[in-house]
Amino acid sequence: MPRRVRSKTRAIALKKGFRSGLEHQVSNALIKANATYDYEPKDRQLPYQPKPRHYLPDFVLPNGIILEAKGRLTQADRVKHLLLKEQHPDVEIRFVFKVDNKLSASSKTRYSEWCDKHGFLYCFIDDGIPEEWLK
Repeated sequence: MPRRVRSKTRAIALKKGFRSGLEHQVSNALIKANATYDYEPKDRQLPYQPKPRHYLPDFVLPNGIILEAKGRLTQADRVKHLLLKEQHPDVEIRFVFKVDNKLSASSKTRYSEWCDKHGFLYCFIDDGIPEEWLK
């Protein structure tokens, strides 16, 4: 049964132009907070190495803060964000998670602990986007 709910949520998000239900939730939270944002702005892509790649932010706030909506924080995502942090220290990327999952089934480390260890700010969508992030 939960799978249907997830699929329905994702289907609605896709119709609205988002890639996931969580991105749609983040958008709704920002709208509720009367915050403006750019969604996946192509002109704000960030190049990063070792292979020439480009990161496309999920949400960019007027103050320059990037919000990255993450239902899953995969190993590839973690590597990418550490490279971005190292190569673009002036860019502020913050995570919005659905839940505080473990990094993997065999890991004891949770998303929040990984963020704390590497200096990333984060929040959980059910708690809303912190007001201080929007100023």
